[in-house]
Amino acid sequence: MTKLEQDLITMFEPTIEDMGFELLGLELAQAGRNSTLRVYIDHENGVNVDNCADVSRQISAILDVEDPITNEFNLEVSSPGIDRPLFKPEHFVKATGEEVRLRTKLPQDGRRNFKGDLTQVNGDMITLNIDGTDCMIMLSNVEKANIIAKF
Repeated sequence: MTKLEQDLITMFEPTIEDMGFELLGLELAQAGRNSTLRVYIDHENGVNVDNCADVSRQISAILDVEDPITNEFNLEVSSPGIDRPLFKPEHFVKATGEEVRLRTKLPQDGRRNFKGDLTQVNGDMITLNIDGTDCMIMLSNVEKANIIAKF
């Protein structure tokens, strides 16, 4: 997570929690001149479009005052969806037993993309079972992770 992303979480989290939601995490996807700030929120009773709109208005007000992002961007506030992103260690703990897809920041075993069953979280290490073989990955090396939805 970049310093800017961490600063944004620190800025948004109190307001989102005061509104009764959990800030799962965020992503700042920069693509040239067009960037997207995706903010994921959750609630024990689920999240609907009106909830996302309410949170979006509050975040927009914070961004207007603080102005932490220097280039143009689009703001998206979303529920985690069925392919729930995993940001925090506790998210990985809750996802134990699920199939996940993740990308590492630095290559491990000659690759950065992994897909397997999350079998264990131990401190800063997670274990994925990939085709019957355990693969240990440091959480600090995870760039992006999602649960793979099963139908």
